[in-house]
Amino acid sequence: MIYKMLPKQEGELQIFARIDDDGKCRLTCIQDHPEFQEYLKNGGQLEDADGNLMTAEQAKAYVKELP
Repeated sequence: MIYKMLPKQEGELQIFARIDDDGKCRLTCIQDHPEFQEYLKNGGQLEDADGNLMTAEQAKAYVKELP
């Protein structure tokens, strides 16, 4: 599984696509998603809107900046 940031317009909440190992995709807003927080805490990967894979440290730092 991997989370991918989707492009965001100013003033909108950040939306992510969760892509499961079987290729299924679900959209999620992670501000109120404890599963996402646990995923990152356990070293899960996050891909930015440009397709670049963030390190675990970059992903954790990004999440700390979210409202």
